[in-house]
Amino acid sequence: MKLRLPGRRDTAETTAASPEDGELTAQLVKSGGKGRPTPRRSEAQGRRPGPPPPPPTTRKEAYKRMREQQALRRAESRQGIARGDGDYLPARDRGPERKLVRDIVDSRRNVGSFFLAIAGVALVGTFVPSMAVKSYTSFLLLGFFLLLIMDSVVLGRKIKSAVRTRFPDGQHKMKGLVWYGISRSTMIRRWRFPKPEVPLGADV
Repeated sequence: MKLRLPGRRDTAETTAASPEDGELTAQLVKSGGKGRPTPRRSEAQGRRPGPPPPPPTTRKEAYKRMREQQALRRAESRQGIARGDGDYLPARDRGPERKLVRDIVDSRRNVGSFFLAIAGVALVGTFVPSMAVKSYTSFLLLGFFLLLIMDSVVLGRKIKSAVRTRFPDGQHKMKGLVWYGISRSTMIRRWRFPKPEVPLGADV
C-alpha cells in the first residue's frame, strides 16, 4: 500500500496531465497577447505619455501657453503644406489633379517665373529721365507679356491633355486647373507652396 501525502499528486497523473496543461497554457498565453517578444523598457517608456502639465496659475501664463500652442500648430501646418501633405493643404491645393498640375508646372521652365525681374527692370526704367530708356523699357515689357501669353497657352494645353489622359473618368473644371497652373508658373520656383517635388525636365 502506497501512502499519499496531502497536496501531492501522483507522478503518473502529473505526466498524463502535462500535454493538456501545456496546450491550455499556450492558449492562455496567446489570448493574453504574449505571443510577441516583450518590448524593452526604453521602448515602453518612449511610448508612455508623460504626465500632463500643471494648469496655469495666472492669466498671463495661460495666455503665454496658448500662444506657444498656436505657434506650434502653425509651424506644423506650414511644414505639412511645404511637403504637400494632404491633411494640411488648403482646399485649392488638394486632389490628385492639382498635384498633377503642380508637377507639370514645376517640371518646366516657365516664362512667368521671370515676371518679378522684368517688372523690377520696368519700374526702374520709369524713373530714368531719358526717353530712349523709357521706350526700350516699354518694348521690353510688351515683348515679355506677349511671350507670357504664348507660354501660358502652351502650358494650358499641356495641362488639359495630361489631366484628360491621367483622369479620363473624372469631371474636372478645366478652367480652374489651367488658371491654377498659370498662377503657379508666375511664381519663382523657390517661393512656391507646396514646394516642387519634381526636378526641372522631369517626365510627368
